[in-house]
Amino acid sequence: MAILEREVTGAVAHLQMNAPERLNALSDEMIAALHGALDEIAEDSSIRAVVLSGAGKAFCAGHDLKQMTMGRQNEDGGRAYFKDLFDRCAAMMARVQSLPQPVIAQVHGIATAAGCQLVATCDLAVAAQDTRFGVNGVNIGLFCSTPMVALSRNIPRKQAFEMLTTGEFIEADRAAASGLINRAVPPDDLAIEANTLANQIASKLGVAVKIGKEAFYNQLQMPVADAYAYTGTVMVENMLDRDTAEGIDAFIAKRPPNWSQ
Repeated sequence: MAILEREVTGAVAHLQMNAPERLNALSDEMIAALHGALDEIAEDSSIRAVVLSGAGKAFCAGHDLKQMTMGRQNEDGGRAYFKDLFDRCAAMMARVQSLPQPVIAQVHGIATAAGCQLVATCDLAVAAQDTRFGVNGVNIGLFCSTPMVALSRNIPRKQAFEMLTTGEFIEADRAAASGLINRAVPPDDLAIEANTLANQIASKLGVAVKIGKEAFYNQLQMPVADAYAYTGTVMVENMLDRDTAEGIDAFIAKRPPNWSQ
């Protein structure tokens, strides 16, 4: 049984973390499988969107604490292992956002610690209304410092700090109101809503979405004046694409575009 299942339907790739007995924890194996799958998808221009979900009763419960405990048994107390683990996890999270295709988290059950980080890292997120989100490491004496990076870039700082220091869960409705997820839906509608969103994105011109996603994350790190200068250049390149010209011509002529890709 594969730890990560992959299925492609039309232009949408579905990745399902498949370690339900461990609540899809981000073990060494899961991190490697996710990073590898994302690298493969990045090279496949026929895929326009990705939906990431978890098997069983939870989306993802964060790092594999049992595996981390074994790493502590090394001669250095686990220092080298832990550093390597968090570096590999950070690289996988970064790959989500550097991927040309938008990634939608389809979340149910719980998303805790690095699992909550994964939700915050994905470009979009749809969750079942009974999902709970938390960065609960503080409850066992381990502050969720790496999950904090993605979380604090999604929701207001006081809400993020409250979650990080109390270790309390928030419900899906509050997660949606704070910006951690895009929408909370009835559990029975979760897969439908995620797929609908993925297919809506997949119907757009792939090169435009690819250009736009890269520019979106790049400009967030820039001062406003630099961001306008940068995105102006991006729009020039986008305008010069022949499929963009076809899209504009089709809009003016009130007909469907005939894109080549």
